[in-house]
Amino acid sequence: MFSQVLLMQLAIAAGVAVLATGLFLAPLSDQLDDQAMRRALAIAQTAAAEPGIAEEVKDTLPSADGPVQREAERIRKATKAEYVVVLDRRGVRWSHPTASEIGRTVSTDPSQALAGKEVMEIDSGTLGRSARGKVPLRDNVGKIVGAVSVGIAYDSVRARLIHAIPGLFAYAGGALAVGALAAWLISRRVQRQTRDLAFSDISGLLAEREAMLHGIREGVVALDRTGRVRLLNDEAQRLLGIRDEAVGRTPDEALGAGRTADVLAGRVTGTDLLTVRGQRVLVANRMPTDDGGAVATLRDRTELDQLGRELDSTRGLIDALRAQDHEHANRMHTLLGLLELEMYEDAVEFVGEVVGDHRATAEQVTEKIQDPLLAALLVGKATVAAERGVALWVSDGTWLPDRLVDPGGLVTILGNLLDNALDAVAGTQHARVEVELRTEGRTAVVTVRDTGPGIPEEHRELIFTEGWSTKKPPAHRERGIGLSLVRRLAERQGGIATVDDAGGGGAEFTVVLPDALEPEPEPALTAPPAAQPGTEEESC
Repeated sequence: MFSQVLLMQLAIAAGVAVLATGLFLAPLSDQLDDQAMRRALAIAQTAAAEPGIAEEVKDTLPSADGPVQREAERIRKATKAEYVVVLDRRGVRWSHPTASEIGRTVSTDPSQALAGKEVMEIDSGTLGRSARGKVPLRDNVGKIVGAVSVGIAYDSVRARLIHAIPGLFAYAGGALAVGALAAWLISRRVQRQTRDLAFSDISGLLAEREAMLHGIREGVVALDRTGRVRLLNDEAQRLLGIRDEAVGRTPDEALGAGRTADVLAGRVTGTDLLTVRGQRVLVANRMPTDDGGAVATLRDRTELDQLGRELDSTRGLIDALRAQDHEHANRMHTLLGLLELEMYEDAVEFVGEVVGDHRATAEQVTEKIQDPLLAALLVGKATVAAERGVALWVSDGTWLPDRLVDPGGLVTILGNLLDNALDAVAGTQHARVEVELRTEGRTAVVTVRDTGPGIPEEHRELIFTEGWSTKKPPAHRERGIGLSLVRRLAERQGGIATVDDAGGGGAEFTVVLPDALEPEPEPALTAPPAAQPGTEEESC
């Protein structure tokens, strides 16, 4: 590739030098011709102005040793012209460098000069090709009595042109040498930057790059040195929810302000950075490039994060079942002991108390929360809380009808808030978590209070940021996603998620979801009862 680029640039430089030389020579030749013709015309004007020549033409005969010939030869030798010819109105020569031509008619047409015009031209005559100047010859009263024709040998003009060519070629050669040096330097730079790859190799690499970028299942975003997006592959467009219109714009312009834009722009640094885009959990890495830009890669962790949360739920369920199994075994042993002691009435009372406790918990939830998904979630979380030594209470002000627009989203919000609260109060004395679900028209308000250490005021916005957490992450997934998803789900429905101090210590999370409930159905119109036979209406 280096040799190809060098040869092409040398050919271009040589072509430019030849073209420039030709373009310079063409006007130079015309300029020299014009100078020669003007010089011939000036000599002719000087000769025509000599006193006595016009009178000699009128009063004498043409002669090789006459006064006109002597004066014309003097002027010719003084000016180094090729010839100075004086002729009368008949076109007969009175002077000529060749004496035998005197008295003969000129070989070119003198009519324009005899008509009073001055003529400049390149023409051929008895002495060959020459640059000529012709002027009329006038007597003392201004009458035209003849003409003066002066010629400058064309060979002398061509000699001046040829004499100038070596200098032009020298300049052209110097320019070509400078161009060759510049071409060599540029070729060396291109060779270093392209790693000495041939054009076909570069084309193949470009095709492979395009196929790889758009074929991999990982988002790739390339940014230039000004921080603007210059490349997006198909997976990045899918994960970020943007199209090719984002190319040429900054991440803030393409995505809006947020953590995702901060990660892509490099305002947040680190490896495997977590960010949430829509409902997707993404892992981002950013690598700077040599030209001052950067390349960011994005991986979809949504399904993996969901599996991690399901694993947490499964582990919690297993722990709850293990605790229930242990508690059930204790109760069965107690019941067996009562039966062996023949304390039958006490055994019946014990079984009633156990069954009643479980029934009371389930009935308490289902009476206040009519949506089956949320009721089941709270019953399950109550079991997990009891196993962890935490009292989970449903507030007396709780009431939620079975008219939720997005029960799955509310399950995600409440589940994340409860998990966060249970983690906060775990291991504390008199641990308690209180849940309140109420409605205000079609707006649903979710409140979760705990008796944990609370949230410092300076951290109350940070806890809703993706990837921010004060807890050690488990082995199978990252922390700092749950509360971020809560806020995203709330904002997607036009709501808000906030945190404040709970009364008596701890934290109080509140999520407001406008239009979370479907409109109440209108009461059905019932028809009046039909009149029975034998009544007064029938008889009327």
